[in-house]
Formats: sequence, C-alpha cells, structure tokens
Amino acid sequence: MPETEAETPATSAVPRRKRGRLKVFLGMSPGVGKTYEMLRAARRRKAEGLDVVVGVVETHGRKETMSLLRGLDVMPRAPIDHRGRSLMEFDLDGALARRPGLLLVDEYAHSNVPGSRHPKRWQDVEELRDAGIDVWTTLNIQHLESLSDVILRITGVRQREAVPDSLLTEADDIEVVDITPEDLRARLAEGKVYVPETARVASENFFKLENLTALRELALRRAAQTVDDQLLFHLRERGVSGPWAAGERILVLVGGDAMSASLVRTGRRMSDMMMDAPWSVAHVERPSGSRSDARSAGRLSEAFKLAEQLGGRPVTLSGDDVVRTVLDHAHRNNVTQIVIGKTRGGRLAEWTGRALATELLRKAQGVAVHVVTEGDGSAPEPTIRPGLRPGLDWRPYSAGAGFVGAATGVALLLDTRFERVDLGVIYLAAVVAAGVLNGLRPALVAATLAFLTYNFLFLQPRYSFLIGSPTDFLTLLLFWAVALGTGALAGRVREQARAAQRRAAAVSALLAASQTLSAAQDRATTARSLAEQASAAAGAGAVVLLPDGDDIVLTAASPEGVVLGADAMAAARWAWTHGEVTGHGTGTLPQTRWRFQPLQGVRGRAGVAGIDASAVAAGSDEERLALALLDQGAVALERADLAGQALESETLRRADRFRAALMNSVSHDLRTPLSTVLGSATTLIDYGATLKPEVRDDLLLSIREEAERLSRYVGDLLDMTRLEGGGLNVRTDWTDVRDALNAAADRVSRRLGRRRITRDFPSQLSMVEADPGLLEQAVVNILENAIAYSPDGTTIELAAYEDRGSVVISIEDEGRGIPTAELERVFDKFRRMEESTDRATDRVQGAGLGLAIAKGFVEAMRGRIAAASPIHDGPDGGKRGTRILISLPKSIATHPDLL
Repeated sequence: MPETEAETPATSAVPRRKRGRLKVFLGMSPGVGKTYEMLRAARRRKAEGLDVVVGVVETHGRKETMSLLRGLDVMPRAPIDHRGRSLMEFDLDGALARRPGLLLVDEYAHSNVPGSRHPKRWQDVEELRDAGIDVWTTLNIQHLESLSDVILRITGVRQREAVPDSLLTEADDIEVVDITPEDLRARLAEGKVYVPETARVASENFFKLENLTALRELALRRAAQTVDDQLLFHLRERGVSGPWAAGERILVLVGGDAMSASLVRTGRRMSDMMMDAPWSVAHVERPSGSRSDARSAGRLSEAFKLAEQLGGRPVTLSGDDVVRTVLDHAHRNNVTQIVIGKTRGGRLAEWTGRALATELLRKAQGVAVHVVTEGDGSAPEPTIRPGLRPGLDWRPYSAGAGFVGAATGVALLLDTRFERVDLGVIYLAAVVAAGVLNGLRPALVAATLAFLTYNFLFLQPRYSFLIGSPTDFLTLLLFWAVALGTGALAGRVREQARAAQRRAAAVSALLAASQTLSAAQDRATTARSLAEQASAAAGAGAVVLLPDGDDIVLTAASPEGVVLGADAMAAARWAWTHGEVTGHGTGTLPQTRWRFQPLQGVRGRAGVAGIDASAVAAGSDEERLALALLDQGAVALERADLAGQALESETLRRADRFRAALMNSVSHDLRTPLSTVLGSATTLIDYGATLKPEVRDDLLLSIREEAERLSRYVGDLLDMTRLEGGGLNVRTDWTDVRDALNAAADRVSRRLGRRRITRDFPSQLSMVEADPGLLEQAVVNILENAIAYSPDGTTIELAAYEDRGSVVISIEDEGRGIPTAELERVFDKFRRMEESTDRATDRVQGAGLGLAIAKGFVEAMRGRIAAASPIHDGPDGGKRGTRILISLPKSIATHPDLL
C-alpha cells in the first residue's frame, strides 16, 4: 500500500517539533516481511542523509533480515534483572539520550520484562514520541485489542499481547506489508519463517489457509478504515460537507460478568465501522440492589480501564429501573446505538419479559439495540468446586434456617396446645426476620425452607411432602407466594437501607474531608489532612508528595513512618512529570504496590498522591471514595497555594505602602527641622555679633526645639522598625503605673505651652507586670498627640484606676476630637489629622507614628488600647475632646471587697 502522509486529529493537536511521528508496518501474521520491509525503507532514508538508528529488531535468525542490518547504527540492549537472571531488553533511556532522527523499534505489541519502566513496548514508543523522536515499528493485525475476540474465534488462539486501537488510528503513516496466504505458506514450508519442525506444526494450526485469508481481510479492512479516518479529518478540517454518516453515538452496557471485556471490544469495533463514532461504556448501579462482590467489582474496573485504553468514556449511572435509566441517559446524550450482552440461561426471565435485553428491545424507541451473545470463545472462568466458591458467606443462610427452625419449634408447641392455630403467620415472621437482618437471598432461601417445613409437618398427610387435598395445595402455594414476596420486600428494604447508609457514609466522609481540607491554612497541613482522609477512605496507606524545586518530596503519609522505595518514587516522579496515573495496576511501572495519581487542580498540577493499591480492591466503593477525596485534595492544595501567594502579595503591598509613606514623611518631616536648624545656625554665625540678645536667644531656642523634634522623629522611626521587624525586647517588672505616668508628664512639660496637665491617681494602686520604659514612652506619645491637637488654655487629664482584672490609664484632652469614621484607623501608621492646633507655626507636626507605636508597646505588654471621641460638650454646643484608654492586666484578680 502506498504510504499516506496525512495527519490524524490526535497527532495534529501536538506540534510536530514536540511529538515524533509514528509509522506502522502492518501485516496479517508473522512471516509476511514487515521487519524486512522496514529495514529496506530505513536504509533508503539513511542513504538520503537521515540519522537512522536501530533501537531493537528481532531477526529470528533470518539471513535476509540480518543482512539488512549491516551499515545501520544498532543500539546495544540494556540488561534487566528478573528472578536472578539478567535479560536483555530495549534500552529506552539510551534511545532518549541518543535522540536519532529516526528510530526503528520492532514488535510494537511486545511485552517487556517485569521490572522495566513500562510493561508494554508500545508505551516505550509513546514516551519516545513525546520526546520528539520519529519511530517506525511493526505490528500484526491479531494484536489489536478490539479484535482479540474475533481472532480467538478465527484461530482458536487467544492473543496475550495487545495494542490499543487508538494508537493505530493516531499513527501518522501505515504501510500494509501484504502477500497472499499461499505465498506465506510456501515461505513457511521453505523454513523462512520458523524452523522446519515448528513450521510444520504452525501450518496445521495458526497458518491454515482459511485463517490467513480471514486475517488478511482484517488487516486490509483496518488499514482502509485508518485511511478513511484521515480523509474524513481532512474534509472536516476544510469544511467540506462529505457524505459521511454524522451523529452516531454508541453506548455499551456492562456489568460485573465475564462478557464485560468482550462488550467493550465490540463497542470499539462498532465505532471503527461507524467512522470513529464517539462511544461510551456505562454501568448501572441499583441503589436497592445488593452490593457487588469483589470479583464483579474487579471485572467492572478492568472493563472501564479497557474502555479508556481503547478510546471510550466510562460512565456510571444510578437507578433501580435499569432500562429506564439507560434509555433516559441515551436520550439525554443523543445515543443512537446501544450494545448489550446476553448470557446463557435466563429463559424464565425471557418468558416473563424481565430479561434486560428483551425489555430494552421492547421499550427502546429511535435507538438501535445490538444484542451480543456469549460465544464459545469467551474467556473461560476458573473452575470452582462446589462448596469452595470464594466470597460466599453461608452465615446469613444459616441464620435464616435458624429462624425457620425457631418458628418450627414455636409452631409445634402451639399445635399441641391449641386447635386451629394459623401457623403460617409464624413462618412468615421468620421469613421477614431473615430478610430484614440478612438480605434478599437468605430471605428467599428461608421462604422456600419454611414452605417445605410447613408442608411436611402440618399439612395432611403429615410427615410427607404429599398434599392431601386441593384446598391444602392452594393454601400451600399461596403461603409460598406470600412468603417469597414478603421475604423479597424485606430483603429489598434492608438492601436499600444499607445502600442509603453507604451513600450517607460516603457523603459524610466527603463533607468531613472538605471541611478538614478547607480549614488547612498551608500546603503542609493540607497534605497531611489529605493523606489522613484518603487513608481512612481506602482503608490502606496513603502518601502525598509535593513539589520542591525540580523534584517532588514525600510531604505527608498516613500512617506515619511510610517510606517509599526507589520504584515507588520513580512511579511518583513519572506521574508528576507526565500527568499520568502510574504504579500498581497501570501501564507505567506496575511492579510497585503503590498507585500514584497526579493531583490536578484548576490551574495545574499541585502534587501527587499515592494509595497502597495492593490493599484496596479494584473498583470497590473504597477506591472510588478515595479517588473522589484526591480530587478534592488537589483543589485544596491549589487553594492553599493561592492563599499563601495572596498573603505574600498582601505583605508586599503593605510593605510598599509603608515604604511609600515613610519616604513621603521623611521627605517633609526631616527636611523641615533640618531647614530650621540650618537657618538659625547660619544667622547666628553670620550676624551673631549684631543681633539683639533676645533675638539670639530665640534662635538658640528654635535650634534646640527642632533638634528635639528631630530626635523624637528618629526615635519613632527606630521604635516602629523594631515593632515591624519583631525585634522589640520587653523587659517586664513589677511596675507602679503612677511612676510611669508622672515621668511621662514631666518629659512633656516643656512642650505644654499654655496648656496644663492634671493628675488623678488613687492613693493605693495595684502593681502590674509591665516594662516601665515602654509604658512611659507609650504615655509620652499619647500626651504629645493630645498637646498637638488641643488649643491653648485647655486641660489634659491624666488618670489611673483599677477594676478586678486590670489597671486602667485614662488620658483626656479638650481638643476638637476625632471624627467617628476615623476612630478605627487612629492607631494606623502614618495616620494624621489634616491639621493640628499648631499647624500655623508647624512646630509640633509629627510623622503620624506616635499612636501606632503606643499601640504596639501596649500590646507587647499584653495590654489593650482604645480611643473614644467626642467626650465633652464644647462652648459652642458641639462635642469635643478625645479619651485614650490603656488597660494592663493583673497577674491575680483583686477581690471586689478590696477595690
């Protein structure tokens, strides 16, 4: 077949410079010459100057194939230890390091040696393509995953190595290497495929003429389908309205039975035949139904994984009426094709119209229903001897039999003492008890046992299963029907209650996890909470790894002390780097017992979470709940990141504001006193001898006042720097606040002008633990603020008193007061009123740090500070004045009688 150069949708979505191209040499079976043709084409490309490297080629001892390797660069294989033996495999890391222009990787479906990075060679090829390396490979048609059931029916051999169909669909080029079945059998007979003895056996089995003809048709059809997909893509890309059948959507229904995997493959084949129609795989959970056993849950989980691998979308539906739930979903999602399986047996269900396939066919409207029957080629189930069925618990059935036995004892006792007693009611009570306590099936068994016992012991002729009269026969049948119905209803009620309990427990767990994760303030706390919640949900160990530089590190584990080995860390790093689920039960590094899932948030990956999958049943409720918690954890980690970034941004913003305000303040409040000092000093130097004594004294007083003002300003800046930097050293001692207040009043006395300070202290005052120096400075700052904003001739009141738990300092002035809107911000840094009473002379203007420093000092001593304004009636009838209160706590509360 001529090579096609068209890109598929999957490959075109990735820039070519980032993702390598894939060419597949497709054949109907071994021996058609795929490797030979690949090497011939590679030699031509090398002659054209391309860097061609042979990563791995299996010659199978064929001389013609081996001769084509001469002149090509062949990579050595890498040894891998497995069970004490060193096996040679394709060197994936060596190929990634070599980065050739074209790499030949034979046998696309090959299974790698356990211990390799990937279990399958096609996964190695995907990693190579992700690294931007072009790859050529070979593939036999029987290794396509969706055709494995068909190949089994044709050849009688189940293929153990399979490649997802989507990979062939997404291949950039496909070249079919084709010869006739007769020519292939002739090559086989000549020993060009296998050694003579093996060739003879193969020609009688797999290489039969009819088998090869069917395989050849499959290969040609599959290649034609791929070419058609590429044509449709180009037509759609260019907006050409072609004749393709648009709108087909396929829904495959699976349960926990052995047909699940076969149905998934059927859905994929139908998608191919319907021009790559979108398809999904659905399972219906019945809230009132019994809980699936471990085997069914495992089959369902494997079917969902297979669907994802083949390009389908798994869907879980919920509803008691399975048919109505399926049809509602089909109508909502415009499904046109439904695929359902039909196992052997179930003839009674068909006659009564309760078989799922029959009922779906009867009720479906506008939807094509495809019923797939169970064939002889289905995968055989493990043979289980009677009495050894795994997972079957006989205790509920024994309990039901015990209830029937107890009812029998009561019935025998009543039958000997009373006449005409309705003994059937006693047995019905036993059946109801079996259903309520043990479920549906034990109730049905108990109903049948009660029916037989009642017939044997109490219906004529007694002690025989014969029925003496038609009336007794009718009574017995009615009793059995009522017992079965009652037991079924009781069992269903119990199952519904247990299902409701499971759902409530899951919702409660998710709610509790959400609350716990929401309360976490940082990444480490969030990771620890996520590990604990996931471990509790899964009933197994859980770990959370967060990025640290270019790597990820184990941040939290539950239980604590979990250590990840080298294989587990390699799987975790792969999950972080590639955003794929890795580890146990996956296609990447499955040899570890941990399964790692990238925590994908809204903005990107936030980390990696791992669960000890060896202790969790695949597809179980515990696994689904744990995965749901991990999704929540990803968002919580991202939220913690955003909260940290917001806090950092706010800190930077506040620092910028502080810096800007500081620079504005420095530019004015340092320049003004310095200009005054400089001007006064210059005047004294230049004209000192000619100045009058009173003028000279006034200039010297100005220099001193401005120097003191400058000193106070620098002191405020230093104090605020200590507060902002956390360098404030509080030296607490037993302090009499009256001493601190007197010292503060004395320090500001020269700046009072025509104002006065009154002191109102009690004769006895409890001592408090405080820093006397900081307390004095805080009071000085408040007094200076009161002086700045109080007119001449007013009074500043300095008072102290105590209550049971604290000593209170009150500082009141008679200034114009603080607007109510400004009270909450009066202690902010660089906060100043628009003007003070002395703004005309600009002699007492501060930097707006005094009250902020006072607040910081008081709070450092475990005290509180507050402002109230206005507090006095002014002469003009308005409200004036401000009161600042400082409350310092006592070490021991004072008894009320001592106050």
